[in-house]
Amino acid sequence: QVQLVESGGGLVQAGGSLRLSCTASGRSFSSYAMAWFRQAPGKDREFVATINWSESTYYTNAVKGRFTISRDNAKNTVYLQMNSLKPEDTAVYYCAGGLDGMYTGSYDYWGQGTQVTVSS
Repeated sequence: QVQLVESGGGLVQAGGSLRLSCTASGRSFSSYAMAWFRQAPGKDREFVATINWSESTYYTNAVKGRFTISRDNAKNTVYLQMNSLKPEDTAVYYCAGGLDGMYTGSYDYWGQGTQVTVSS
């Protein structure tokens, strides 16, 4: 069993930056693909970024060039560096672990979420 705990959310002005962290407990962290999803009020959970075991990354178009996903296997931690934040980035951000891909069904493990609010 893998447990994921996110941190680093908060309130930031448009144009600002935040770094989210997600620390995993349990074994075999390095063998999982890790991803970030987000869910805004009244909307479905959507894919943001993923990084697989070989550190290949993939981003949704809305965040390309602004967000960077990375992982530190020695610390069992995945990060999401978010720059040039926009009000439309406001959402609860979830960390997920499992198979690679853009779909929620590809991931078996989920964190509890961390709120990111971007003010205009």
